Amino acid sequence: MSLSTPTRPDLTSLFHGLPDALAPQRTPHLSQLTQLVEAFRRPPPTPARTHQFENDVAVRLRELGRSVVEWTVNHLEADEARAVPTQILWQGQAYQRRPKSHNRSLACLFGPIQLQRYRYEPIDGGDQALFPLEIALGIEAERATPALAERAAQAAASQTQGQVRELLARQHGVTWSVKVLRKVTAAVSRGLAEQRQAVQAGRLVKALQQAEASVGSHRPTVCVGRDGVMVPLRGRHDYAEASAATVSVRDRQGRRLYTAYLGRMPEKEQKTLSTQLTGLLLLLPTLWTGTALRWQYLSDGGQQPSAYFRLVLRQLRDPRTGRRWCWERVLDFYHASTYITKLAEALFGGTRAGLAWAAKMRHWLRHKPGGIQRVLYSAAALRARYELTAAEEKAYDRAWGYLQKRKRHMDYAGYKRRGLALGTGVTEAACKTVFTQRLKQSGMRWHKEGGQVIVDLRVLVLSGVWDEAYQAYLGSKPQLETGTLAGRSTGTAKKAA
Repeated sequence: MSLSTPTRPDLTSLFHGLPDALAPQRTPHLSQLTQLVEAFRRPPPTPARTHQFENDVAVRLRELGRSVVEWTVNHLEADEARAVPTQILWQGQAYQRRPKSHNRSLACLFGPIQLQRYRYEPIDGGDQALFPLEIALGIEAERATPALAERAAQAAASQTQGQVRELLARQHGVTWSVKVLRKVTAAVSRGLAEQRQAVQAGRLVKALQQAEASVGSHRPTVCVGRDGVMVPLRGRHDYAEASAATVSVRDRQGRRLYTAYLGRMPEKEQKTLSTQLTGLLLLLPTLWTGTALRWQYLSDGGQQPSAYFRLVLRQLRDPRTGRRWCWERVLDFYHASTYITKLAEALFGGTRAGLAWAAKMRHWLRHKPGGIQRVLYSAAALRARYELTAAEEKAYDRAWGYLQKRKRHMDYAGYKRRGLALGTGVTEAACKTVFTQRLKQSGMRWHKEGGQVIVDLRVLVLSGVWDEAYQAYLGSKPQLETGTLAGRSTGTAKKAA
């Protein structure tokens, strides 16, 4: 291999346009980068040397970035106190300026930085000081810049706190304690939770537009489901039932296009999940301007899912027209099939004849018009023919009664013909992806509040709306009026642009 003669690299042109005042921060790093380039170019390259060269350059560039960020944020406020407002008004309270306080230790994407800023104290007394510069920058939990806070919270949605701390140290040179990591993650989670409903509704509407433009014989469908999953808790109760919900959009051929996820840690009667799910559903008609939608509710026959349909969904009215929604209530086919298996076990025991009968009944249930009635008739005929033990009779009555009570929600042949979903696989998968994969790893135990921090982050990741939610969160942060930092006006709270 023929290599060109090494010449001394000139890297200054790469940073053309940076303020001249940054030269003291920039020059040492450029000098070290130049040395790295020269050292790499002298001997012939090898895979090992290339690997080391890339990592060394990454370290130097990260240090350069840290210096640039630190210099920039420390030169936003005026150096002279007389150029900064003596008093400001913030959220209805007056504050008096004090001298620049000691440095605040922060972390950014490039590593730890120190921030000097003016402190304002309440004129009418109080212990809560105000730091306008930190408000303007969007500092999270007094520890992180917005970009690093996002990186940490997004990582916490899928990784353990040990893994997140290792990632921050390796990729960003940030060594947080567990307490600081939890504080930052919780602050981001609270802020993002307030944006979840709006961004999920926006994505659902986009999916509905895609569904309306699809080819097929059915109307676009909004399919709603909810289910429960046991999670490990700290305290007296080892496990308790958390709840998950899904809202899916299906096109004119019945294909699922998008799913929004919800999740709540264990709570009596699952009231918060019900409120969140209802709020999301009621928001959709106010944003949707297309053709009339179909509404489907798909779940097992559990107490909470059934009560939610009976007490809430059946009572919902369109916010625009006031008309009550017409729901297609579907009992999960695979859940219903388990009761056919219980009938077979009661009638036949564990025999091959029982397995064959159950398979035939499942086929009837799924494909035959009026399939559930055929199943019940067949089971009743066999019950009249066979003598059962007391235990078998009890099991038979329980299974037969379950199917009889819910048979109006088991028209699977009709549902299939109308392009509706038959199984709760999406919602059951939500229990796994929202809770099990993250909260039920070996040795884990959770406080409800801490678990909810992670769940609120995970539902945004799984719903594919993280970026929209985070930008909305940044835009919702209260800000000082333009000019406060430079002394041109007093500060009154407003939303960030």
